Amino acid sequence: MHSDLPLLQAILVALVQGLTEFLPISSSAHLILIPRMLEWPDQGLAFDVATHAGSLVAVLAYFRREIASLLRAIPDLRRATERRPGRPAHLLLCLVAGTVPVAVAGLLVQDWVAEQGRDPRVIAAASIAFGLLLGWADWKGRRVRELADLTLGAALVVGLFQAVALVPGTSRAGITITAALLLAYSRPAAARLSFLLAIPVGLLVSGKDALDLVSGAAGSVDWIAIAVGFAVAAVSAYAVIVWLLAWLERRSLQVFVAYRVGLGVVLLLWFG
Repeated sequence: MHSDLPLLQAILVALVQGLTEFLPISSSAHLILIPRMLEWPDQGLAFDVATHAGSLVAVLAYFRREIASLLRAIPDLRRATERRPGRPAHLLLCLVAGTVPVAVAGLLVQDWVAEQGRDPRVIAAASIAFGLLLGWADWKGRRVRELADLTLGAALVVGLFQAVALVPGTSRAGITITAALLLAYSRPAAARLSFLLAIPVGLLVSGKDALDLVSGAAGSVDWIAIAVGFAVAAVSAYAVIVWLLAWLERRSLQVFVAYRVGLGVVLLLWFG
């Protein structure tokens, strides 16, 4: 990270990270494109680690009671009666099933993502295509199932969709909500599942980034910018979680579809 990272850039990048991480609009696309479009210098890995950690802390804080219940359920995994749908131990198994595909895919395609996935045209195409798929799923989904109805099979399907989010522009939140809607889960249930799946994925990403930071040459670190980035990302991400769950209780996801398609078109015109 640059030791002279401007504070305004630190705040804006962290805000973008926090606001887009859990909305179905792709945080990676925004974080790749905004610095490029504004001709900002790269903020560096240390700052990225801080903002990702801030977003992770936000979802951990919001779902603290659910997480405590899941941790208490670990010994219950041995009992078949506790692994039935609706039980914490069953949800824990579902989250594991939903995380395995993206962990495996990440190992297989990380080089392609680093080399080819940051192309603005790839981001634009993914934003439009998966945005339209989200819109179709939101429109056609029956929305009759809740999180308590989650099955291992459904969790695995959502996890397979989640693996596609390694392509920048796809949106991890967007593709997991899409998958859950296609499987007839309600909008709030789809969003809650997406948020819960963000926890193990966030831990994996943060762990990998931290290892990369430790093993690489980090250079000088601007600790003030790091602290500001962490705090801004955490607060904004928490606010987004609260807002989106309330929004989906009474409204659709079509506004995000329109935003994604518009973003993709702008990118194609800008970088085409």
